[in-house]
Amino acid sequence: MASGDRDGGDDRVAPERRRFLARVTLAAAAVGAALVGVPVIGLVLGPVLRRRAEVWRAVGAAARFQAGETVEVAFLDASPEAWAGVTARTAAWLRREADGSFTAFAINCTHLGCPVRWLKGAELFMCPCHGGVYYQDGTVAAGPPPRPLVRYEVRVRDGQVEIRTSGIPIT
Repeated sequence: MASGDRDGGDDRVAPERRRFLARVTLAAAAVGAALVGVPVIGLVLGPVLRRRAEVWRAVGAAARFQAGETVEVAFLDASPEAWAGVTARTAAWLRREADGSFTAFAINCTHLGCPVRWLKGAELFMCPCHGGVYYQDGTVAAGPPPRPLVRYEVRVRDGQVEIRTSGIPIT
């Protein structure tokens, strides 16, 4: 039996088949690398390329808020996507201080982002998810939160209270 007859084929066909299979293997590897690599690159470069939007949002007339009162105010997220719908709405806790100034806190707990509630009688913010508790100034009183509540910058412009919003501040 001749050396070309071992696998039942011609020696001239084998190099073409090997070259074809090598090209198919390289193409499949390239597609696989792209399928894995593109999302990873997007994940790594996304925060760098996408600038964090910060927008002033009006939340109501200053006269509407009573001194010493903490209320929930709703507004449109700073960077709503066209497809976001009602999920583009977010909220903050707004308090008018005795001196007439305003303080605003993100509604999200700094532990895992659950919405905190204001307990008026106790003058505490409470996170129902894992028992995080914050004092009225936003500092941590108890539980797992690693940091105080995120504060928003607040201003009064033309009689309207405005909050400088940014993306959901989950840290």
